[in-house]
Amino acid sequence: MSATTLARPRESFPARVPGLTITPAAPSLWRVSRAGGAVLGHIERHEVGGLERWSARRLVSGGVRSMPLGEFWAASDAAECFR
Repeated sequence: MSATTLARPRESFPARVPGLTITPAAPSLWRVSRAGGAVLGHIERHEVGGLERWSARRLVSGGVRSMPLGEFWAASDAAECFR
């Protein structure tokens, strides 16, 4: 018998930010890059006390590590910190 695994679909980022390309990386996780392709970091959606929050992390040291940029109430605010 084979087991069927249902994965949550990857969804589009809910905001557009000029100069940035934001693509799904995993459920509730998006990769942020420049229009030229350089990856800047990630934005993750999570729930805190029943409310939606967005955390942003910037890649440092050639993309091996990341550092937190903050948590935001709006997806667009999390994306703006990469501009």
